[in-house]
Amino acid sequence: MVMHAHHHHGNHPPAEPAAPKEPKDPVCGMAVTEQSEHQLTHEGRPYYFCSAKCQGKFAANPLQYVVATAPADTAPEPAGTIYTCPMHPEVRQDHPGTCPKCGMTLEPIVPLDEEDNHELKDFQRRFWWTLPFTVIVTVLAMFGHRLGWFDMKVQTWLELALSLPVVLWTGRPFFARGWQSLIHRSPNMWTLIGLGTGAAFLYSLVATLAPGVFPDSFVSMGRVAVYYEAAVVIISLTMLGQIIELKARSQTSAAIKALLGLAPKTARRINADGSEEDVPLNHVHVGDLLRIRPGEKVPVDGIVTEGSSAVDESMLTGEPVPVTKRIGDNVIGATMNTSGALVMRSEKVGAATMLSQIVQMVANAQRSKAPMQRMADVVAGKFVLVVVAVAVATFFIWGIYGPEPSWVFGLINAVAVLIIACPCALGLATPMSVMVATGRAAKQGVLFRDAGAIEKMREVDTLIVDKTGTLTEGKPAFDRAISVSGFTDDEVLRLAASLDQGSEHPLADAIVSAARAKGLQLTKPEDFESGSGIGVRGIVEGRRLALGNTALMEQVGVSVTTLKEDGERMRAEGSSIMHLAVDGRFAGILAVTDPIKTSTPDAIQTLHSSGLRIVMATGDGLTTAKAVGAKLGIDEVHGEVKPADKLALVEQLQKEGHVVAMAGDGINDAPALAKADVGVAMGTGTDVAMNSGQITLVKGDLRGIAQSREISTDTVRNMRQNLLFAFVYNGIGVPIAAGVLYPFTGWLLSPMIAALAMSLSSASVIFNALRLRK
Repeated sequence: MVMHAHHHHGNHPPAEPAAPKEPKDPVCGMAVTEQSEHQLTHEGRPYYFCSAKCQGKFAANPLQYVVATAPADTAPEPAGTIYTCPMHPEVRQDHPGTCPKCGMTLEPIVPLDEEDNHELKDFQRRFWWTLPFTVIVTVLAMFGHRLGWFDMKVQTWLELALSLPVVLWTGRPFFARGWQSLIHRSPNMWTLIGLGTGAAFLYSLVATLAPGVFPDSFVSMGRVAVYYEAAVVIISLTMLGQIIELKARSQTSAAIKALLGLAPKTARRINADGSEEDVPLNHVHVGDLLRIRPGEKVPVDGIVTEGSSAVDESMLTGEPVPVTKRIGDNVIGATMNTSGALVMRSEKVGAATMLSQIVQMVANAQRSKAPMQRMADVVAGKFVLVVVAVAVATFFIWGIYGPEPSWVFGLINAVAVLIIACPCALGLATPMSVMVATGRAAKQGVLFRDAGAIEKMREVDTLIVDKTGTLTEGKPAFDRAISVSGFTDDEVLRLAASLDQGSEHPLADAIVSAARAKGLQLTKPEDFESGSGIGVRGIVEGRRLALGNTALMEQVGVSVTTLKEDGERMRAEGSSIMHLAVDGRFAGILAVTDPIKTSTPDAIQTLHSSGLRIVMATGDGLTTAKAVGAKLGIDEVHGEVKPADKLALVEQLQKEGHVVAMAGDGINDAPALAKADVGVAMGTGTDVAMNSGQITLVKGDLRGIAQSREISTDTVRNMRQNLLFAFVYNGIGVPIAAGVLYPFTGWLLSPMIAALAMSLSSASVIFNALRLRK
């Protein structure tokens, strides 16, 4: 996944000069280097590209990528902002502008506040300044002949004067987008609005300037009939619809704004001389020591070096109970320190923090295209051409066969067809649902990589889970030591822990931590050696020790039969067993367990009840794996599995016709995560796993899979409702606008009513999508 993020300044102290700005591909916004093989010079300036495709696009039309197409009075956004289209997420550029495919204004991937939304402000200004003109023109057109205030020819000129600011200023963005759609041969809603309002205005302009060119049948109430009110009302209503849509679209990004708002603005840094100062968050560097007082937020990701406290992580993980953090524990930026004081060392700052990565994942998912939307795009593109053909046919059929003034009827009905058929509701039907659903999921600690994962998750029928770190805590904990006669349990633990101080193994860490917690006095080992995965040896207090599995005991010639039954019993309970020999004599065994997460039994039960078959595939021994599987009621258990075996298992299940989700947290799970129909990565795991999965569970809790399936089902239902609504609306609206009911009922659809209906259809699709937040 390519991460497009705002530039962060946190990696440079303020005193240092600013780093040179890295070049960016002007077409897609990706970071590139000056060594890129794809480069060209335009107007004396070099440009660098990520691929030949982007270079070709730039060469074909450099002005589109060099000059921003935003209005001149808008303020620039922060450098590094990438803009994309709400309907066409593949359109990306590093400056504001409009989409070459649909004409919509491009939005920053990471959203702006409503106060920073220059387009919304610009549209509101245009709408409110010209609304009085629209109202006056409409009143004159409907009641002017009855009021008799003006001669009808004078009234025509007055309507023209009042209509000019509405059409030329308020309608300018719409005509510009309509023109772009013709240049790019990408017919869209602006093509229809431009043609409709343009036809009504130009006809009225000719009727005002040269009324003599029209036959007598066009004359009504002492003048050639004009339709300035149709043009201005359509433009004003369309502008109102755009304002409502922009406001509603800003609500769909509320989840990202809420996430961005979690980060504190400053951090309290402890300097090398022991003094402390509050510094802006972007001045915190990796390795800085930071103090977090009670009631303050953790500034960045790091490790506790002093103190202990309960930290509320609910804003990122959804877990309501605060987690106790002690020396050596990881803390996440933007979480809340509740009671005690902590000192931490920063490990990840700026774009590397978990919060920044979550924001980026949610933003990218919101802008990705669901398979259902691709179908809607194809339909919408063809639909516009059909509508233009229907409008032309309407004009000529009414003109030739309609009642007098037949060509006026033809023009008005053709305009109504063009206006009511805008495929805006069709284009917004799925992106809005995706944006709201990803926001809702993020608040529950579930991150979707893209819209395809949201659509696919509801179809999953088989879930493969890893054991360590997925079903279990992934942190081995010492269970107990059992000694033979001549030794005590504590002595076995003390000697094993003394020897294990030299080992990096997680099981060794569990034994050393347990001995220290008991207050046992440890001695530094001598001649320490690690025996390739079977155990360790060394000298402690002058005695030769060996600690490891049965293979090591056979190597040193020590029999372990005395406690064989105890060892087997503990293995069957899911423990890992180590044997200790002292001076060639068996001393006892130590059991280390990886406890099952407290949330796992509940999660397995929920997943079973939703109809999922659950398969466990783990690298652990088969006895231990079966013990855990039996305890949790898992349907199928595979032990001693290598990464390639997990991949083969996914492929085998897919060949049997199953839709497979794979949940894991380690580098060894990455190939299977990538191959599965839906890969689910634990947020507590490695970056490799998270980059391979389409869904990340921030708190590493399997209950998130049940939540993600529920969100998937709700979202797809919502998308279908929106698409159905858009199709039905157009299916009914276009024939009525064309006048098919006129011979039976005498009904015709005014272009103004069509414009209102078009705006309401888009708004209703957005508000239906917003229901997903609940």
